[in-house]
Amino acid sequence: MTQPLLTIGSRGSALALWQARHIAARLGVLGVETKIEIIKTTGDHLQTASLAQTGGKGLFTKEIEDALIAGHIDLAVHSLKDLPTELPAGLALAAVPERQDPRDALVGLALNQIPQGALVGTSSGRRAAQLRLLRPDLRTEPIRGNVDTRLRKVREGMFAASLLAVAGLRRLGLESEIAEIFSVDEMTPAPGQGALGIETRQDGEARLICAQLDHAETRQQVACERAVLSALGGGCQLPLGALAEHDGKGCLGARAVIIAPQGGGFVRAAHRGPAADPERVGAELAQVLLSQGGDAILREIGAVADNRS
Repeated sequence: MTQPLLTIGSRGSALALWQARHIAARLGVLGVETKIEIIKTTGDHLQTASLAQTGGKGLFTKEIEDALIAGHIDLAVHSLKDLPTELPAGLALAAVPERQDPRDALVGLALNQIPQGALVGTSSGRRAAQLRLLRPDLRTEPIRGNVDTRLRKVREGMFAASLLAVAGLRRLGLESEIAEIFSVDEMTPAPGQGALGIETRQDGEARLICAQLDHAETRQQVACERAVLSALGGGCQLPLGALAEHDGKGCLGARAVIIAPQGGGFVRAAHRGPAADPERVGAELAQVLLSQGGDAILREIGAVADNRS
């Protein structure tokens, strides 16, 4: 049977196009012909505002999802950490391929090399909050633009360093730019970080075809992490880190941290449960966070958001 030509929707950044081409190549191995259509998202237009100040939810996905719903494209390839936990009606997460390294990295200078009180660039509330726990003396400011733009701003001295995902740097062949990689205890990654999500319509051939690229262990891990985020009612910019890992014995070990936005308190928690029910493990971990003081932090985050609006 002849396979259909599938149109992949993608943002136009170098990293987004790498991801789209990577999935196109994976589909090509299955005998599926593809083409890529570049779609500009709201997040691409916001080159100065902090993502946290703009709300965060769906900034890099809405226009692409609109094109999916309208039938202009057949699938979308997302950095899974950017994809909201609730998908629009009629859309499905068809596949989660095997994950890359989920950790965060510093480019520019390593943590112990950054001068006292220096400026570090990051538009992630999660990264900024965890950096303050490690080095309270450092200042952070939003740094927007693609990976090359952020690296250039560090080289030009606008920032002493910047925080980026290891996976993105490796995918772009920029691993040599890494000054330091944080352990997942020092800086717990965003839910789904390092993983790609392939989104399709719920019905039709594209979902069935793309499902062949799903990696079961990665799917369970990110389902657990996204369940933590969902249970806390947060968007992609909630200062929450969550990471789930298989223990080789049929269980998931998950850890999470939630940090007050103004550098106050934080709560770390860990939980274990059956890998076959990752959403339950994540929801239970969220309840542990809340019971240990995370509820107060969420109220503080809500107050900060209200004052900004």
